[in-house]
Amino acid sequence: MRKRWLVWAALGCVLVLLGVVLVVQLTDRNREAKRDDSLLVPEGRRASQVYTSTDAALGLDEGTTARAARNASLALPPEADGNPEGYLFPATYPVTDDTTASALLSFMVNTANSTLEAEGIPEAAKRHGLSTYEAVAAASIVQAEADTEEDMGRVARVIHNRLERDMPLQMDSTVNYALDRSSLDTSRDDTRIDSPYNTYRHRGLPPAPIGNPGREALRAVVDPPEGDWLYFVTVRPGDTRFTSDYAEHQRHVEEFNRERARARESEEE
Repeated sequence: MRKRWLVWAALGCVLVLLGVVLVVQLTDRNREAKRDDSLLVPEGRRASQVYTSTDAALGLDEGTTARAARNASLALPPEADGNPEGYLFPATYPVTDDTTASALLSFMVNTANSTLEAEGIPEAAKRHGLSTYEAVAAASIVQAEADTEEDMGRVARVIHNRLERDMPLQMDSTVNYALDRSSLDTSRDDTRIDSPYNTYRHRGLPPAPIGNPGREALRAVVDPPEGDWLYFVTVRPGDTRFTSDYAEHQRHVEEFNRERARARESEEE
């Protein structure tokens, strides 16, 4: 009996070991399957967010892609000074076990450059007195500010109208970028921060894009509708008010503030 028990015990151990091996093999296969996937870069995503997503998609330590961006030889315009913000083109990119952070960043930048050429952005930007890089910077603001795709052209027209009048752009999205946040509420103190991205204090476009715009935002900048708008505010989702009259704009802002107060009250309940 004892010998038979020992035999059964040995067989049990073998089966357990085989089970462990099988689980490890299946886990490894699942990991491989997950790595043979894709990375989605949404329109308007900031470079810092793209770096984080890339680290996660490639299973890298946090900060690896950011370091790769600083060291990679990317096909960026001289004005970018090595900063790929604005040129990490929104798209879905393949990810496999062989994909590196540098290769993926190069893919994004090359896609941006080919898209800019295909859309005729360089020549169209010149007609508005902008360089290609400036057009990308303007498009990044349009992408961040427009509540709907239909509003992009009108936001772009506001930017052109303000630039032509040497008015500060006064875009909350640029202040949010300077503060590394996303918020609907911009305080008076926020508009006084000392940053070249603060378009309340500094006239003209910010020194670099504030995100990575898609095709529609780029098209809006080089082909905006006619209009005399100088101000806009999104009072509520889907309801953006454009005007050339400051007093009317102030009334719209007051309505926006009431809507935000109601929203905060609802969140607190």
